[in-house]
Amino acid sequence: SDSMGGFTVWDYLIFAAMLLVSAVIGIYYAFVGGGQKTSKDFLMGGRSMSALPVALSLTASFMSAVTVLGTPAEIYRYGAIFCIFAITYALVVLCSAEIFLPVFYKLGITSTYEYLELRFNKYLRLCGTVLFIIQTASKSQTTLYTGIVIYAPALALNQVTGFDLWGAVVATGVVCTFYCTLGGLKAVVWTDVFQVGIMVAGFSAVIIRAVVVQEGIGRIVNDSYYGGRLNFWDFDPNPLQRHTFWTIIIGGTFTWTGIYGINQSQVQRYIACKSRFHAKLSLYINLVGLWAILACAVLCGLALYSIYKDCDPWTSKQVSALDQLMPYLVLDILHDFPGVPGLFVASAYSGTLSTVSSSINALAAVTVEDLIRPYFKSLSEKKLSWISMGMSLFYGAVCIAMAAVASLLGALLQAALSIFGMVGGPLLGLFALGILCSFANGIGALVGLVSGFVISLWVGIGSQIYPPLPERTKPLSLSTIGCNISSGNLTATESPLTTIFNTPSAERPALADNWYSLSYLYFSTLGTLITVAVGIIISLLTGGLKQNTDRKFLLTKEDFLSNFSWSKSETVKKVEVLNSKPFTVAAEGTDNPAFSHIEMDVASNKNKVNGLHI
Repeated sequence: SDSMGGFTVWDYLIFAAMLLVSAVIGIYYAFVGGGQKTSKDFLMGGRSMSALPVALSLTASFMSAVTVLGTPAEIYRYGAIFCIFAITYALVVLCSAEIFLPVFYKLGITSTYEYLELRFNKYLRLCGTVLFIIQTASKSQTTLYTGIVIYAPALALNQVTGFDLWGAVVATGVVCTFYCTLGGLKAVVWTDVFQVGIMVAGFSAVIIRAVVVQEGIGRIVNDSYYGGRLNFWDFDPNPLQRHTFWTIIIGGTFTWTGIYGINQSQVQRYIACKSRFHAKLSLYINLVGLWAILACAVLCGLALYSIYKDCDPWTSKQVSALDQLMPYLVLDILHDFPGVPGLFVASAYSGTLSTVSSSINALAAVTVEDLIRPYFKSLSEKKLSWISMGMSLFYGAVCIAMAAVASLLGALLQAALSIFGMVGGPLLGLFALGILCSFANGIGALVGLVSGFVISLWVGIGSQIYPPLPERTKPLSLSTIGCNISSGNLTATESPLTTIFNTPSAERPALADNWYSLSYLYFSTLGTLITVAVGIIISLLTGGLKQNTDRKFLLTKEDFLSNFSWSKSETVKKVEVLNSKPFTVAAEGTDNPAFSHIEMDVASNKNKVNGLHI
C-alpha cells in the first residue's frame, strides 16, 4: 500500500546506536580489570561470571534473527502448536543442568571436546573438534551457518524496508568481530545482555501496536481461534507429522539438549560461572528468558494472522518469502512512529550479533584448546591470549566472507546445513555414553558415533531430495478475499503447493513417504539413540566391563545430592577460594583449587561440544 513507509534517518540512528553500544562494551572489557592477561581470561571470563548475565547471554545467543523473523511466520503458517516447545525447553534445561553440567563443571574444562579425550581417547576428541569447526554446532557454531545467520535477516529486511543490505552485513560482521576480539567472553556475555533488552523492546513495540490496531487482545485470540491457529493439542503419535505434541516433546528435547547440554558456545558460558550453584542457576533463569521470548514470538505470529486474515501478503505477492512478514507488518502498522521500525531492525540484528559473537568466541576456544595448546606446549599464557584474539579476528573475517557465499548459494547452503545439523544427534549420544555408562569404551564410542552419523546422514540427505508432502507438514489455510487486487490471477484461498507436489508422486521411491518423511525433530533423536545403543553393545563385546573408569568423568549420585547441600559449604568455600586465587596453571592442565576443597578431587583439563539449531 502507498501508506507503507520506508526507512527514515531516525531508524538508521537507532540501528547505529545499537552497534555503537555493543562496540563500546568490547572496548570496556579490553581495558578494565587488567584486560585479558591469559587465554583463560579471554575464553572463560576468568571463571568469575555470576548467574544473571550468563543466563541472559544464553537466552540471547539461542535467539537469533531467525527467532525474530522466523517464529512468528511459522505460527502464522502452521499455528500455535509451536507453544509446546515451552515444555521442551524445561526438559532441556533440566537435562543440561542435572546431567551434563555437574560433570563438565567439576572437570573445569574449556573445550567440551577435551572431555572426550579424558574419557575415551584423543582420536575421539579430534573427531569432535573437527566436526564442530567445519559444519556442526549450534545455530552459530559453524562458520558456514554463521554466514547464513548474518545474511538471511539482512536480505529479508532489505527486501521489505530497503535497509542497505551489504552495509548492514559488513557493519554487523565488523562490530561483532571487534568486540569479540577485544573483550573476549566477558564482552560477549555483556553485549548479549544488552541485546536481549533490545530484542524484547522490539517485540514489545510490535505487540503493543498490534493490540491497539486490532482494538484489544481479545480480537486477536478470537481471529486466531476461528482461523484454526490455536491448534495446541495434536496428540497424533505418527512420527512423520512435522509438529505434533510428541515430535516437539521427544524430538525437540533431544535436538535442543544437543545445543544446551554439550554445545561449546553454551557450555563455555555456564562453566565460566564462579560456582556450580551459579552455573545451574544461570540455566534455570535462562529458562524464564526462553519462555518470555517464545511468548513474544507466538503473540506476534497470532497478531500477524489477525491483521492479515483476509489478505495474506505472501499469496498476494506483497512479500516473496515468509520471513519477510514481520518486517512487512512493522512498516505497515508502525510507519507513523519514527525510529520504531529502526528499533525492530535493531532487535533482529541483535539476535544475529549475539549468535555470531558466541560462535566466534567458541570457535576461538575450540581452536586454541584442541588444536594449538596440545601441540605447542612451550607457548606462554600471554602468547595464547594473543593467539585467541587472533583466532577471533580470523573467524570473524571468515563469517563475513561466508555471508557473501550465502548470498550466492543460498538454497544450496541451507540444504547442506540441515544435513550437517544431523551431527548434533550422534555427538549428544557420544557424550551421554561417556557420562552415563561407566563401561563404555573408546572402540564402542567410535563405532557408535560413526553408525549414528551414517544413519542420520542417510535420512537427512533423503529428506532434502524428497521433501515431505504438504499433508505431513499441515500448513493452515490463508486467504486473499479481502485484497483489492486488480490482477485476477489469484484464487481466493491458496494452495499452490499441492499442484507442485502431486505430479512427481510416481517417481517417489518407497522410502520417500515413510523413512525420509520423518519429522525433522526426530533426526537428532535417531542419531542419539543409535549412537548410544551401538556404543553400549560394542563396549560390552570389547570388554568394557573390565575397564576401570575414573568416577570424576561420570555422573554420580553425589553430583545429584550436592544440590541439597550447597547452602552449607559449597558457595562460601568456592567464592572464597576463587577470589583469592582462581587458577594455578600446571603443566598437565588447569587445576581449579575450588574443587579440591569440596570433592577432594583435583580437576585437570578442559572440555567442548555441539548440537544443531534449526
